[in-house]
Amino acid sequence: MFLRILHGGRISLFVGLLTALLTAIFGTLIGISAGYFGGWLDAVVRLVVDVGLTIPSLLIMVLIAIAVQGIDLWMMALVISSTSWLWPTRTIRSQVLTLKERAYVEVARLSGMRGIEIILKELVPNLLPFIIASLVTTTASAILASIGLEALGLGPPDDPTLGMTIHRVITYGGVIIWSWWWLLAPTILITLVFIALYLINLGTDELANPTLRRTA
Repeated sequence: MFLRILHGGRISLFVGLLTALLTAIFGTLIGISAGYFGGWLDAVVRLVVDVGLTIPSLLIMVLIAIAVQGIDLWMMALVISSTSWLWPTRTIRSQVLTLKERAYVEVARLSGMRGIEIILKELVPNLLPFIIASLVTTTASAILASIGLEALGLGPPDDPTLGMTIHRVITYGGVIIWSWWWLLAPTILITLVFIALYLINLGTDELANPTLRRTA
């Protein structure tokens, strides 16, 4: 069980980080494009995000995971990314809507800089704290989502992830036969991972929020 937890924890963390990376890239690109250029693109993105956030994400992921044959770690990351990009996109878009009205962006626009140059040189550096904070939050959400799917038996069957360990506890009646260590070991590791991510999120939130920096 100790070796399984060590190996499974690494795999679950890999899935969470991979999902967060995919989500951060896609959500940042869509959010910046919609917020800066506006028009029909912003209207479509806003509609998709608003509708997507009203639908339970776990339901969508379960349906996609059932439809996919032979799910592996990479496919698991893609399944979770199919819904996890919505919140980062909304956050980045709202920040871009504020930043593009700042004076330095207007000066850059009047100096002849093109839209892509303004995004790369003026907007992205100011968005980095929010992107990092979104990355940490998405990592925690992705790990929780992957554990939930795997606990339902929708994960990679040959990989000893934390969720598949919990699934085997449920399948073989570990709680009924009072084999408490089957469930206790992954629960402790999941708790430690989430505490670590929460502390990292506090640090990135302080970095992104000048008010918190001044009070600290």
